Amino acid sequence: MRTEVLDYIRTKKMLQSFIREQPRWYRTLAREPQKLADFERAARHYYEQTIPQKVEKIANSLEMASLMWHMFQAMRD
Repeated sequence: MRTEVLDYIRTKKMLQSFIREQPRWYRTLAREPQKLADFERAARHYYEQTIPQKVEKIANSLEMASLMWHMFQAMRD
């Protein structure tokens, strides 16, 4: 694997753990280093760090907070 690709992966803990869990990416990047962006995209998807996934998490949290608020209001009444 090219040193610049390896150095980039070493700077980000998420990418390090992803390449350990998915060793096929090590072979892919060794053969085709231009697929680094695809590798990072796959890692973000795997760890649910994409923008739609983050928005969904926030929406779920707000929905849960709203449900809890309504429960507390009902208990007070």
